[in-house]
Amino acid sequence: MNLKTFIFIGRSGCGKGTQAALLIEELKKRDAERPVLYMESGERFRALLKETNFTSELARGVSDRGELQPAFLAIHVWSHIFIEGLTGKEHLVIDGTPRKLSEARILADALRFYGRPQPHVIYINASRQWSQERLSARGRADDAAANVAGRLNWFDSDVAPAIEYFRDEADMRVLDINGEQSIEQVQAEIFSKVF
Repeated sequence: MNLKTFIFIGRSGCGKGTQAALLIEELKKRDAERPVLYMESGERFRALLKETNFTSELARGVSDRGELQPAFLAIHVWSHIFIEGLTGKEHLVIDGTPRKLSEARILADALRFYGRPQPHVIYINASRQWSQERLSARGRADDAAANVAGRLNWFDSDVAPAIEYFRDEADMRVLDINGEQSIEQVQAEIFSKVF
């Protein structure tokens, strides 16, 4: 199997993490010899917020106000994952990045730098109402009503332009996936388009 790069993008609660995990399992079955680097920046962001330095203090303030972290922090987090983890021999699965147009441009530039051939942008498309219901039912600490509303607003104002940017990039392949299906149906639709 040729080297693969996947970018999962969509509203909060659409199942990006679940589908990324299922895709990783399938990649390991189909290409057991090649490792998979999973880049999920949320975990690193949460670790950053727990640190005791000036940057983490400011980032906690942004988080407490329910605002979107600045793009430079997100780029710092995922660029370090690339620098520390990429060897050029692995499949790459990116979950939840980018969150802004400026970040999408830099991610596309980074993928070109690393020679990642024609990334698949897997856009799990779900309505705002559907995502809101899923997030409310999920019950995570960061799924409080104010945070949920903020994250859903960010998608419309910041993430949606990033998706359109990817659509306009000749070396990106955007796949529209109906996110309002069962996990198995979403998985089947993704697999039918990428394998």
